Amino acid sequence: NRLDKRACRDRWRVEAVFCRLKDFRRIATRYDKLARNFASALALAAVIAFWC
Repeated sequence: NRLDKRACRDRWRVEAVFCRLKDFRRIATRYDKLARNFASALALAAVIAFWC
């Protein structure tokens, strides 16, 4: 039972992160041609999403 609550909470956090990442237009449309630049933008957006 305790494991189920923890798994549910962790799953919600992951889903919330993806939802907030979609707010960044650059991430949602993937403007970058290079995977390296996209990964950098994704990391930056994730930090901003968690910070706020």
